Amino acid sequence: MQLFNKLVVATLPLVPKSIVKTVARRYIAGPLLSDAVHVTQQLMAKGACSTIDVLGEFVSERDRAVHETSTAASVVEAIHSYNLDSYLSVKLTSLGLDIDENFAYENVRMLANKARHYGLRMRMDMENTPYTDRTIAFYKRLRADGYDNVGIVLQAYLHRTEADIRSLLDYAPSVRLCKGIYVEDASVAIKDANAIRSNYSSLLRILVDGGASVHIATHDETLIADAEQVVRQRNLDASRYEFQMLLGVREDRRDVLIRNGHRVRIYVPFGEDWYGYSTRRLKENPQVAGYVAKAVLTGT
Repeated sequence: MQLFNKLVVATLPLVPKSIVKTVARRYIAGPLLSDAVHVTQQLMAKGACSTIDVLGEFVSERDRAVHETSTAASVVEAIHSYNLDSYLSVKLTSLGLDIDENFAYENVRMLANKARHYGLRMRMDMENTPYTDRTIAFYKRLRADGYDNVGIVLQAYLHRTEADIRSLLDYAPSVRLCKGIYVEDASVAIKDANAIRSNYSSLLRILVDGGASVHIATHDETLIADAEQVVRQRNLDASRYEFQMLLGVREDRRDVLIRNGHRVRIYVPFGEDWYGYSTRRLKENPQVAGYVAKAVLTGT
């Protein structure tokens, strides 16, 4: 079955978008910001919180980047207006990083300023390796400009990540640590699953022991259990860590973490630009490919 699921994943480009959309619906709040607000309210009722992301990346037109920035600003306004336990996540390429770096920086700084005005945080997502240096540079520039309400994401499967963490520890950063999902060359990324787990575990300890606030973003049971052990062994204050998961993934485990007293934040994406995000989620979770096959064969 595992081999079959991987085969389905490999043929995703041939699957009609309507089928992918049907299967991926569980991962996305909906097309509208109101959908993300509603989902966040439902999560809050279950004891969880969220981070809201406007779907869209690799923007190449200035007008589109202005629109994406405006939509992200609307997310901040909604979080404030509805008193949501949430913050904004943004991808720098959606704000114009590929168009003009100063233009993109002004966009992200505006968002950081708006969030700070309301006493809110925001986080810059990490994209694939052509953007790693620039994303870290933006983070350091924002911190130099006085924005301490901004967090960053680092990916455990990259060879460089330990060095990146050590370069950031003086900032007492807020770091979302994830495995990494983009397809990268072996020259820059670890390819073995167990080696990625081992590196994640090591990086988590470097972050915690280095004074960072760490957001443990994984669905991997081995890593979740390891992180719980770190929290116990370090007697880690609740303000220093939280677990993070994707919308629609391992909801039972989410609930167990909440019952055990851990803060759990769910990544809640919304918007029309759903295809790239959805196919990456399906590739990350080959077991879901069975649902794709069923939808193709039965139309449901």
